[in-house]
Order: sequence, then C-alpha cells, then structure tokens
Amino acid sequence: MPAAQNFELPQTVRDSNLFDLDPDAHIALGRLNAAVTGTWGGTLRDFGAWVAGPVDRQAEYTDRHAPPRLIPYDGDGRLANRILYNPAWETASREVYARGIVGLNYGPGGAPYLTTFAMGYMLSQADVSLHCPVTMTGAVAYVLDRFAPAGVKERFLPQLIRRDGEALSGGTWATELHGGSDIGATTTSASSIEGEPGVFRLNGLKWFTSNANGGLALATARPDDGVAGTRGLGVYLVPTHLAGGASNPMRIRRLKDKLGTCGIATGEIDLVDTLGWEVAGPPRGFKLMMAALEFSRIHNAMAAVGVARRAWLEAAIFATGRTAFGHTITDYPMVQAELMKVLAPQLAGMHLAFAAAHAFDEASSIDVDDTDNPRRVWLRVLTALAKYWTADMCVKAASRAIETIGGNGYVYDHVTPRLLRDGQVLSVWEGPANIQALELLRLLEPRFGGFRMFEEAVEHLLADGETASKAAGADIVSPLHALLAHAREAAGLMAASPDLAGRHARRLLALMSDLMAAAFMVDAAAQSDGRRRALIARFFVEHCLESSQGWRITASPDWLAPHFGSIIRHRSID
Repeated sequence: MPAAQNFELPQTVRDSNLFDLDPDAHIALGRLNAAVTGTWGGTLRDFGAWVAGPVDRQAEYTDRHAPPRLIPYDGDGRLANRILYNPAWETASREVYARGIVGLNYGPGGAPYLTTFAMGYMLSQADVSLHCPVTMTGAVAYVLDRFAPAGVKERFLPQLIRRDGEALSGGTWATELHGGSDIGATTTSASSIEGEPGVFRLNGLKWFTSNANGGLALATARPDDGVAGTRGLGVYLVPTHLAGGASNPMRIRRLKDKLGTCGIATGEIDLVDTLGWEVAGPPRGFKLMMAALEFSRIHNAMAAVGVARRAWLEAAIFATGRTAFGHTITDYPMVQAELMKVLAPQLAGMHLAFAAAHAFDEASSIDVDDTDNPRRVWLRVLTALAKYWTADMCVKAASRAIETIGGNGYVYDHVTPRLLRDGQVLSVWEGPANIQALELLRLLEPRFGGFRMFEEAVEHLLADGETASKAAGADIVSPLHALLAHAREAAGLMAASPDLAGRHARRLLALMSDLMAAAFMVDAAAQSDGRRRALIARFFVEHCLESSQGWRITASPDWLAPHFGSIIRHRSID
C-alpha cells in the first residue's frame, strides 16, 4: 500500500491501479477485516489494475458504440432469444468471474464477502454495466449456497462459482408491470409437474430482467394454491437453457432503451411454461428473494461509492492540472470547496458501504427465518441506510465533477457523462428511497430494537470524538450529539403516530444515514495518524449534512396533504 504522504494523483485514471490509488479504502478494509488487505490484498491489487485497463477501455466503447442488441428470431423464423454483445464486453464478463468476484467466497479457505464487495467497488469505477450482473450472480450464488435444497445447490451452484472462464451469470426476476416494488402483487404462476418433484412450470411477465440471458435467475411466482400477498410466493431457479443445451421456453419481448447502464441487456420476459426448480415454496420464498435483494443492495452501495470515487478522481486530476487566470484552479477557495463536496461524502459513503458489507459477513450464516437475531437486524438497518445514502450521494458527485471539469466534462470524450447516467439507476435498483424508509420503519419497531442498535453504534463511533475534534481544530462531535438527540425524539414521535411515520419516514432515513456516515468519519479521524482525515471529517460535518440544514421532524399538522390534489391539478384553493 502506498504511504499516504507519498500519494500522487496519476495523469489519467485509465491504465492506473484503482486499488493502489485508494489508500483510504485500504485502511478502512483492513480495520474491518485484516485478511481482506492481507491474505487477499494481492488479488485486489491485480483486480484494480485490470479494471483500470481493459475493463475501462471496453466500457467506454460498449456504451458509445456497441450496446447489446436483441436477435429475437433466427434466419428460419424460429424464436432465438439471442442477445448480441460487444465481444470485448463478453471477454471482460468471462474474466471478471474467472478472477473470483463470486467464486472467491466459496470452497475451502473462501474469502470474506467484504473482499468481493470491495472488488465490486473498484469494478463500478469503470463499468457499472458489468457490475450489475456480478451483483445478481453473487446474490443467486449466496441464496443457493445457504438456503437451496441439496439437489438444487449441487446441480446449479458450481455453474455460478467456477473460475475457468465458463461460469454462468445470474438474475433476480421479481418486478412485474403492475407491481414495481410491491412484490406481493406478483401474478406469475407456478404449477407443479406430475412425476417431477420440485420442478414447476412458470407463466407470467417479468418486466425488468437485467442480464436477461445470463444463465440462471431467481424468479418469484405464486403456486396454484398460494395465498395472496408475499406469504403466498415461492422462489424458483430458472435456467435459460436446459440439460443438453435446449432453450428453456420463454420469450424476450424487447430490451429496454435506458438512460444508463447501456452495456447490460435489460429485458421484458414472457415466461411461457418455463421450467423452474423450487428453491423455496411459500411463505419462505419471499424471504429468500429478499435475502438476494439485501445482498444486491450492498453491492448497489458499493457501485454508488465507486461511481463517486471515479468522479472524484476525474475532477481532482483535471483541477490539479488546469490553469486559469494565472493560477492552478485548485488555488481558488470555491474550487477547493467543490472538490471537497465530492471527496468528503465519497469517503463517508465508502465507510458506510464497507460497514454494511462487514455486517453481511457477520450475519450471512443466520437463517432468514431468524428475523429477530440482532446481527440480522443490524445488517438490515445498515443496508437500508447505506443503500439510500450512497445512491443519493453519487449522482451529486458525478454532477459536481462535470461542473468542475466544465464543457469537456459534459461530452462523451470524458467518462463523466456516463458516470452521471449510470449513477442515476442506483437510486432505483433494488428499491428506491421510500422502500428503504419503510424497511427502516419496520426495524425501529420494539420487536427488533433497531433504533437502540443504531444509537449504540453512533455513540461507540463518537466515543473518541475529542481526539478527532482536537485534530480537526473544531468541535465536530457536539453537532452530531444534537442530531442524535433529534433522531431519538423523532423516532419516538413516529413510533407513537402512524400518520407521522407515513409523512416523515424518508426524512428520518436521511437523518439517520447522515448521522451514521458522519459517525464513521469521526471514528476514522480518531483512529488515524495526522490531521488529514480529521479535516475531511470536519468539512463533512460542517458542509455536507443535509439533515443539519434547519429542517426538523415534528408533530406539526400536515398542511400539504389536504391541498396536494388541487396543487398538482391547478385548482383554486380557498
């Protein structure tokens, strides 16, 4: 690891090493689990060089010139369901699995999940479109390994974790046209097949199927005798091809024409008597799909901090080499402030995302039915906070990078427009902010004790705040204690009033995620040598906490709801 005092920005990110460029990540990972930077440090370093070279190069070309294309029928008019990819993207796709981004976690001496989550963090600095299928493949592998029937696991898991360049990739097919995040509204049916126990025929439309032809997907469906809602759902493993190479019956209607992540095919798929192997029937099926989505939400946070990290690097490299009006522009205080508004939130988000990944390692062996287990509850709390906060942050980071670079940052000769487009999806994937707010509300119920865990974690991280404040040259802890007191008050108000909870859940999510991120920054400052991290923490506390900008969660009447319909319909209000 390069010493921080000897660190220099490269002339370009391309063909550098994304691991060696990130001393802050080294320290954070090593503090959480020394094996990640010790035993697996060489793997991460090799991966960082590969991502900054071949992956980054193909990502630019794929996005601009060679996005995937659907070949629905062959020359004889037969259904083909073939997706044509840029060969360089396909090469990178094979290699990313060969390098172990999924397989490293399995087998004797398997790596902590934090290791492969960190690989995802680096991968998204070059190609979110490649990170997307990696995320889902990891989620499917995790569910098969931990929860699938022995026969299903033994048959299919090796196809996802192999490292010979021939691994299949995964998908999670839950979203339907009418339901969006309301998975309980699923209409896809699952009918058992006589004489084939555990095998079902699935019929229905899956509306967002990223990595549409990846190989193995988890799909939610309702058995013929399934009750309404989430309790009536099973989850099934759907291969795109069957033994012997025949296609599993299904039809890709079309590929989505998307704002970003243009390198990965996202389709609409009609399941028509499609064969699926039962991983879990009702009511456990929904819980396993949520376990897969929980895994993906952590990768979503890794992607967000990866996008923000690349945005910071591009902006900092440009600004330190740009002269205007006789000075390098980093001499100007306004430019310094804008760069810090990218760097400080990125580091805070990185700590938050890494902590969620470490919590996943701590809870990964606990069954999904053990919902009250403190490690599972804490994982869910941290995941909701990290997923929300980092997704919101990364779009701002990409936008600020474009503004810093100026006109050049707006054109496709630079990576920054792609960062902005790709980053936008991270607020939508695996549940938008309102879904994370509802998840947090559930976890704050007395049964789970989520707020108590949150409060204890913040207090622990701020315990050495005096050291951090001294290094920062200002009291950076008292404002956080004040925010914590407000969060405590707000959580109490919302627990006593469902109406307040419905109005303010997202604001409480923002408040708690701000606090958690800031507490991690203070802790990192207290544990570090020198003043650098303390000064970054000070900037973060003083300039980057939206929840400290004057708004409060109170029991005041809701003046908006009675008039909202009239406002949006241009009707007069007496």
